[in-house]
Amino acid sequence: MIIFDLDGTLLNTIEDLGAATNHALEQMGWPTHELSSYPFYVGNGVRRLMERAMPDDKRSKENVDALLRHFRAYYDEHCCDNTRPYVGIPELLKELTARGQKLAVASNKYQKATSHLIQHFFPDVPWAAIEGQKEGVPVKPDPSIVFAILSQCPTPKSDVLYVGDSGVDMETARRACVTSIGVTWGFRPVKELRESLANHIISRPEDLLTLLP
Repeated sequence: MIIFDLDGTLLNTIEDLGAATNHALEQMGWPTHELSSYPFYVGNGVRRLMERAMPDDKRSKENVDALLRHFRAYYDEHCCDNTRPYVGIPELLKELTARGQKLAVASNKYQKATSHLIQHFFPDVPWAAIEGQKEGVPVKPDPSIVFAILSQCPTPKSDVLYVGDSGVDMETARRACVTSIGVTWGFRPVKELRESLANHIISRPEDLLTLLP
């Protein structure tokens, strides 16, 4: 089985994430950020994104909740505006499917948006599981999301590859006791992947095929 992170791994979502966050900040009357800032704000779930983007002196549960409502209202409508699969990803997924590989998604993006994006961009992939962030379930790097996928599609951990673009993903794989594969085309630098002790690092989607048994 191959488990993919979503943002920064399968899809380049950063422009739409940044636009939605800036919209939410504007609704609250707070300063916005350059889109170049957002790759380092994302990765730990949308609530953490809100906390990182908002002014330090405004950080409270009530303000985060309000900002999050504005974000979701906008993002639910605009999450596909500028988001695109990374070059080579559709072809990789097609080849993996043809080889009979079981494929899944494990994202810290909330479930509604995760499901929508996957079904919009990859409708022909027979996903074994599509798991986003759910209320009451800890976000990555907690390994619960990996265990949820494996409960739906039982697979020996020795046969599981976890593919992601960040240290959060590498730590998730480590805690779940599965093999981690870091990708260099996403939001975080390769230095982060190395420091997070990725088992493998690849720079092109097709390179994943060389790591299959």
